[in-house]
Amino acid sequence: MTAHQNGSISTEFSDFLLNCFVRSPSWQHWLSLPLSLLLLLALGANMTLLITIWLETSLHKPMYYLLSLLSSLDTVVCLTVIPKVLAIFWFDLRSISFFACFFQMFIMNSFFAMESCTFMVMAYDRYVAICHPLRYPSIITNQFITKAAIFILSRSVFLTLPIPILSGRLHYCGRNVIENCICANMSVSRLSCNDITINRLYQFAGGWTLLGSDLLLIFLSYTFILRAVLRLKAQGAVAKALSTCGSHFILILFFSTILLVFVFTLLVEKKMSSDVPVLLNVLHHVIPAALNPIVYGVRTQEIKQVIQKLLKKGW
Repeated sequence: MTAHQNGSISTEFSDFLLNCFVRSPSWQHWLSLPLSLLLLLALGANMTLLITIWLETSLHKPMYYLLSLLSSLDTVVCLTVIPKVLAIFWFDLRSISFFACFFQMFIMNSFFAMESCTFMVMAYDRYVAICHPLRYPSIITNQFITKAAIFILSRSVFLTLPIPILSGRLHYCGRNVIENCICANMSVSRLSCNDITINRLYQFAGGWTLLGSDLLLIFLSYTFILRAVLRLKAQGAVAKALSTCGSHFILILFFSTILLVFVFTLLVEKKMSSDVPVLLNVLHHVIPAALNPIVYGVRTQEIKQVIQKLLKKGW
């Protein structure tokens, strides 16, 4: 790629270089082991959940299809980001091609948007199950899940595809070192000779439109659920429902913090180390993926029973 002539000496380069933790290089040493373990946990837990649902016909229901979708998205996000980060930590393989960089950027943005929307559909599923249990079989059907999956895919791709396109159309000159462990949109765009105001505005507007609207609808769903749960008179029902919904909601809030981190770092960009948002961004690609299948899947009584049954059969 030829850099854009802008009154300065231009250079030609074919790759970007990912420079992790510029101001705190020692972080790479103590972070590599826990990051590896989290990756193994995320892949192991998600694959266990997917195989369990696939093998057990009694789990071929709408709620478990949503869990399968979430696990698939988590797996793809992990494999798109974390192996490259570990390759940088262990082998100093910092180079990444233009295509691979923008492809990673697209996968990260689109799949995070898909996860956010999946959380919203799952919250709606729980709302119908608890607040309208008699109508649940007629509302949450396989056809509903198919339509929801198409909506999740089309909305996410349509709204996030402009992000790598806007970054890819820029002219890159001089420096090719990305001060990040991943090809985050703004980290890449800052290397350009062009004005990146449009990129900033679209990232900000897209983040609030996708994650913000989903979080609002999720919050409303769990508000209605909480109100319905508090009316339950069965002994232990309130505590059980609050425990389940509470852990779900905490995970959703953790997932959504990436939007708040992005906004916060924009506001205080010059007052904090640039390595802090990089660290949070890396962890955000693996911690939810490791926790989601455990909280949403293994803690579910039906899935726990199926896993125990499969283990007894020697699976």
